[in-house]
Amino acid sequence: MINTFIGDLGHLSVIIAFVAAIVAAYAYYMATSRRPLGEDDVAWRRLGRGAFLVHGAAVLSIIGCLFSLIYGHRYEYYYVWSHSSNHLPVYYMISCFWEGQEGSFLLWIFWQVVLGLAIIRFNRKWEAPVMTVFAGVQLFLTSMILGVVIGELKIGSSPFILLRDFLVDLPVWKTDPNFIPKDGTGLNPLLQNYWMVIHPPTLFLGFALTLVPFAFAIAGLWKGELSKWVKPALPWTLLGALVLGVGVMMGAYWAYETLNFGGYWNWDPVENAVYIPWLVLVASIHGMILWKRSRLGLRTSFVLVIASFLLILYATFLTRSGVLGNASVHSFTDLGLSGQLLIYMGFFFVVAISMLVWRWKSIPISEKELTTYNAELWVFVGATVLCLGAFQVLVTTSIPVYNSFLGFLGIKSNLALPADQIAHYTKIQLYIGVGVALLSGLAQVMWWQKNDKQSLTNSLAVPGILTLLGAALVILLVRYNKLQMEPTYILLLTAALFGVLANLGMVLSLIMRRVSISGGGVAHIGVALMLLGILASAGYSNIISANVSGLVYSREFPEEINRDNVLLWRNEVAPMGKYDVSYTGQYFEVPGLPDYVNKELIYRTDDEYKVIARGDIKGNGKTYYKTGDTLEIRPENTYYRVEYKDRETQEAFTLYPRAQVNEEMGLLASPALKQFVDHDIYSHISTVPDPSKEKDWTEVKEHEITVGDTIFLNDYFAVLRAIEPAHQTAGLGLKPGDLAIQGDFIVYGEKKQYHVHPMFVVRNRLIGRVPDEVEDLGLRLSFVNVDPEKGKFTFGVSTTAKDYIILKAVEKPFINLLWSGTLLMTIGFGMAFVKRRRELREKAPQSAPAGASTIKKTPAPRRAESVA
Repeated sequence: MINTFIGDLGHLSVIIAFVAAIVAAYAYYMATSRRPLGEDDVAWRRLGRGAFLVHGAAVLSIIGCLFSLIYGHRYEYYYVWSHSSNHLPVYYMISCFWEGQEGSFLLWIFWQVVLGLAIIRFNRKWEAPVMTVFAGVQLFLTSMILGVVIGELKIGSSPFILLRDFLVDLPVWKTDPNFIPKDGTGLNPLLQNYWMVIHPPTLFLGFALTLVPFAFAIAGLWKGELSKWVKPALPWTLLGALVLGVGVMMGAYWAYETLNFGGYWNWDPVENAVYIPWLVLVASIHGMILWKRSRLGLRTSFVLVIASFLLILYATFLTRSGVLGNASVHSFTDLGLSGQLLIYMGFFFVVAISMLVWRWKSIPISEKELTTYNAELWVFVGATVLCLGAFQVLVTTSIPVYNSFLGFLGIKSNLALPADQIAHYTKIQLYIGVGVALLSGLAQVMWWQKNDKQSLTNSLAVPGILTLLGAALVILLVRYNKLQMEPTYILLLTAALFGVLANLGMVLSLIMRRVSISGGGVAHIGVALMLLGILASAGYSNIISANVSGLVYSREFPEEINRDNVLLWRNEVAPMGKYDVSYTGQYFEVPGLPDYVNKELIYRTDDEYKVIARGDIKGNGKTYYKTGDTLEIRPENTYYRVEYKDRETQEAFTLYPRAQVNEEMGLLASPALKQFVDHDIYSHISTVPDPSKEKDWTEVKEHEITVGDTIFLNDYFAVLRAIEPAHQTAGLGLKPGDLAIQGDFIVYGEKKQYHVHPMFVVRNRLIGRVPDEVEDLGLRLSFVNVDPEKGKFTFGVSTTAKDYIILKAVEKPFINLLWSGTLLMTIGFGMAFVKRRRELREKAPQSAPAGASTIKKTPAPRRAESVA
């Protein structure tokens, strides 16, 4: 019988979490309704706090139950069966947890529980109104995994539904209602990567963090505290931008390391859906900083903070409603939650916009006139540029939504996503990057200077001159290497260099003045470095695997494979750019071993996950397995060993690009990277012989020989050293009374010798033959017969085409600028977050806003009030 206790407990916990969220939302609402901020009804607030704690405990129970089912391989549950399998290591089981929609919603719910508890702990004054919003959002999110059916109304999709209840039409349930599959369908092979263990939690924490400033903004509108919300919300907004930005770039690095399109960003609609709210969130930070310093841009701050959260909800709808099913490889399939998602998004959209309209005229505005020499003007322009960049991506990404909406109205739409999405987005986003880099440098310099022409001119002179000299030098070097530099590239190069130098100069100036370092300046340097890295690595990628043979590999291949890839026969050296490259064999991953294991060192068994060692298996000078030992491999992926040798320096390195032939998805290839200081070598498999097809062997040619004789095999020859008993090392499963012998051959290849052991087995008077293959040489030997009277043995020899791979290799210059820039941007946001948290703990005088003072010549050092 199927034991459903854990599943039932998990489903009960979902219901408790849902009900507790309702109680918490209502109690917090009653605690603060019709009362000034901070004067809550204590009894209602305690009830709200208690209900939220119950909600949090129930969420932890749901997580524990679901992971317990995954870890225990409980395939009677649909979620476990559809995302997990027997041989997944624990860290990939964690990825299974959030691979599906229900698990990812649960991850989002968990992070918002953590943040809600932090609000209760650190923002007591704002607790009731902010937690009303929090609990309301939790109510909607929990409903997504509720899995309750009332009549024909389905509310949510439960991760605890039984397989027999999900796939009700399968005939097996009629014969065996308690049928449980022995294995699951497994984790998507592209997600079997360590980045998928840490990237989704980071991204969903970023999603959750956008709720915090949104909740503060709604609370401010609700309670009429139209400006006081900014100070407590700003640290959370900075943290949200930090985490969401890191999550986006983690996804970019995962794509770079795992996918084979040759880059880190493909403008896929799901990528865009996260990029858009991040840009708006960063813009909102600049608006909030303007209000804190100069009492400007409060309306802008409200709009952008609210928009960032609503765009997260819109991104959720895009990726989970199935509307992107034909437009993105990353989107989820529709689980029938489209209506709930629309209600969820529509409710908060209506509430937020209504409250904003209600309070719009009451929101303070400044009468201050901004001039060209006001830093505030350029900060505002920079935020506008970020929003324009988000808007361009949003409009195009939403094309499938337009089509679905028009189709719902009965109108046929011919709108389609751009055929070349990269070119479509890049031509606008490149200019957005120019604007961001220029304005980040200009505004940061002006932020710390007097608002007059002379001071600005003096401050900009040095970075301006250095920028022009640096840009000129780079352009000359590019042309010296016979490469073209388009005008737009020159613009981006100049702007990004200015962004680096202007911000760096200002940070150094602040250090010399003994003023606390500007986190915004550090973040701006990081962004400018990222732009330089994108320009170099994307604009000047160099394909070094171009086909120089003058031959077409196959007319069935696309032109790109015949043109931009090199054909590598096994153990043969081929020229590729400045390298001599050779493919030297196939390898498998063995858990617990530091290195991959050569396929030639193992015998495969009936269990595809179990193999037997043909010889000692070593790593780092240590013997891990001895001949005859059984070991476990991960058979899904084959690693192809490729040796590179620089013809000039004679320096060599080895890469192991990975490939998997998947029945549903075809060839799944993941690149291997060799990282240098100034460039990466990015190599991936384009084509391999299909392992599912039988090899085309020639007709067997028999040789009758004795021990010590030689067989000539065209370019190779083999010597029979001995006839010896065959042992269990080949996985024969020998039983008492069986006879098994093997020939011990040494085959002399072009560069190395191979030990080959064809086998002859007699069991129950039946003869069996187990051939042995030398894949390097495309050679197979079979033990055909034994003549005991003459002392001779007959062996059969057959050949096939040599093993090969078709490889693409790309040189990506200065891509480390992108990753180092990401790190600097993260550090800058972190510095700004720490500074704002410190400000919250300090009791600043209420008569003057923090950071409102200006820098004078002789005062004591003051804290830095920086942009972002």
